[in-house]
Amino acid sequence: MNRFLLFVDQISTWVGKAFGWCILILTFTTSYEVFSRYLFGRPTDWAFDASYMLYGALFMMAGAYTLSRNGHVRGDFIYRAWSPRTQAKMDLVLYILFFFPGMLALVYSGVGFAKMSWLMNEHSSASPNGPIVWPFKWLIPIVGCLMVLQGIVETIRCVQCIRTGRWPNRLHDVEELEKQLLGQQESPSTRARSFEEVGLGRGDI
Repeated sequence: MNRFLLFVDQISTWVGKAFGWCILILTFTTSYEVFSRYLFGRPTDWAFDASYMLYGALFMMAGAYTLSRNGHVRGDFIYRAWSPRTQAKMDLVLYILFFFPGMLALVYSGVGFAKMSWLMNEHSSASPNGPIVWPFKWLIPIVGCLMVLQGIVETIRCVQCIRTGRWPNRLHDVEELEKQLLGQQESPSTRARSFEEVGLGRGDI
């Protein structure tokens, strides 16, 4: 089971990091627009469309990757004081009541939205020579499917934590500055105990 969980984590990681390159392209696009507009007096007619598509793609496609790293925002000042079992129970309830209905609605609505855009061969109306936007809109149901898949993995992790009292392993490649500062201020024994008790580790490997 843990192999399956980590395999899905790797899929989310690959997709998130692949689309992470959008930030580099977006930086060059914006820089080119600024130089072209203010130094040469030749504003482009495509930079705005490119910027919101690139940022939108980055924002959406990194969602499952962020979820796989337990990186979405939550009320940590309350959450971290709970035991792992309590954390898992609360997460499980929220996944069932809010996450899955929202993501399934995103997939259902997104397919119709993207299909309509494709049939119309929709172009952007934000610029005179607006590019086609239906490929961008197909990212909506795609990201919904990725989020549902990663959500299933997180739900399984919640069930395992409720049964064992410990969060199962998850891939890890980033660390919050707050966690680093806490680790520097505590002794190794205190650090290990606090990570287990307040759930800061969350099974990172």
